[in-house]
Amino acid sequence: MAKTKQKKQEKQENAIIRYLRETRAELRKVHWPSRQEAWSLTKVVLAVTVGMAIFLGTLDALFSLELQGLISGNAIAIGVAFLVTVGGIITVVFLNRQQAR
Repeated sequence: MAKTKQKKQEKQENAIIRYLRETRAELRKVHWPSRQEAWSLTKVVLAVTVGMAIFLGTLDALFSLELQGLISGNAIAIGVAFLVTVGGIITVVFLNRQQAR
């Protein structure tokens, strides 16, 4: 009868306590980076973030200028839009031919 009580107690272990024990065991298995590794990876992330912000900001400014030119009826803006559209169509056709081979 003592064994039955022991099994019931093991089965009725608090779920939160079990979760915390398992979490602690998993955290012991983690390879934590050194301070130098963490700093170098942080610099990489910051550099990529700044680079992408500059790239996307430049694209936004160019698209804004193009759209303003199209709205105002500027001939240069219409020509640029036409060239970009034709270039996009040629690229799609070229890529589809490459995939067909």
